[in-house]
Amino acid sequence: MTDARGRRTPSWLVVLLVLVAAVSSACGSTAKTGTLADQPTPIPNADLSGSGPGSLISASSMPVFSRSPEGRLVDAARVVYRSTNGDTGQQTVVSGSVFTPKGDAPAGGWPVISFGHGTTGLDEPCGPSLSDTLMGFSTIVDGYTSKGYAVALADYQGLGSPGVHPYTDSKTAALNMIDAVRALRHTFARVSNRWAAVGGSQGGGAAWAADEQAVTYAPELELVGAVAYVPAADVTGLVDKAVAGTMTDDQSLAFQAIVESLARLHPDVVRDDYRRGAAVTYWDVLSACSGPKAASRATAAAAVGSRDFAPATPAAAERLRTLLRAWALPQQPLTAPMSVTYAGRDQFIDAQWTTDAIARACALGGNVVWELQPDKGHGDVDVASRFGWIADRFAGKPAVNQCPPRGGG
Repeated sequence: MTDARGRRTPSWLVVLLVLVAAVSSACGSTAKTGTLADQPTPIPNADLSGSGPGSLISASSMPVFSRSPEGRLVDAARVVYRSTNGDTGQQTVVSGSVFTPKGDAPAGGWPVISFGHGTTGLDEPCGPSLSDTLMGFSTIVDGYTSKGYAVALADYQGLGSPGVHPYTDSKTAALNMIDAVRALRHTFARVSNRWAAVGGSQGGGAAWAADEQAVTYAPELELVGAVAYVPAADVTGLVDKAVAGTMTDDQSLAFQAIVESLARLHPDVVRDDYRRGAAVTYWDVLSACSGPKAASRATAAAAVGSRDFAPATPAAAERLRTLLRAWALPQQPLTAPMSVTYAGRDQFIDAQWTTDAIARACALGGNVVWELQPDKGHGDVDVASRFGWIADRFAGKPAVNQCPPRGGG
């Protein structure tokens, strides 16, 4: 989920869905064209022999990124690897990028951060690994690698590689994040099996879900903890706000993306049941992250309003509720401690939705610490203290648990 361009200053948590020139440039900026020096080459010694989740189909260099100030400090690869669809359990092919610091690894190998990015769009060109700047997430990679972590950055299913992107399906994104850790370990040597899941917005939900899925999906990896910033854990409440016409401008744009994604996945989700007025006119523009249509995104974002997306019938509204409930978190108990930071003035995700999801995670026996920052918004929550929290988890220090003891009290 993202802030509309011009409405507030973007941060790394701000999703790129309604950005115009920046997204169009990033999606179109790849190493597939240019000089011979810009062409990717296979990563030596990458293990392509596997066939299960996280196994590599390809691992190639990122020449343009590697010449950037951040890229010169790391070994980098764009990877295409096998993963799993969270709804069907079927094997999928996804893409992403992986990084290790240059120099000598610590004993046991580089500890790993699997980073879940915020919304970048719905289509194949919208994968960060296709961008020479990782769609702006290169600063996040640099922040973690400079502290001695290897980083796995999944594009998510349908972004960066063919397929339908199941937007806000945190479980599928989580499995992509977990398999990105496996792909990283198959690409570069000296990488630990100890890892943490970190993400914001859409990626916050993915990091949360990765904490739930890790123990059964990847028992050979040791998850030490998860950090979720303004997580899209449960957005089912958007449907009620769409019916009432009370969505914020930002929620309206997120709602459009959700409907478009679900319509691609489910033939019985009819787009015309959720659009009228300016939403009809600008629907395809709002769905684009690159190409000529993306140039009109600012105009489209300014033209549409909440009531342009109101479900046509109670049945249409309930169909969306049913699908979003199936994706909502939590879905099962946490594997490892989790830290959640969220915002009282979030224009995308109502704070109460996150509060309720945390309560359900606690009821399942989770170890959770959380901070609601009442005067912050979706893109400006303060997460600096979470670096120390992550370091403590890798150091094996006990995690504070704010959940009440099970059974009450």
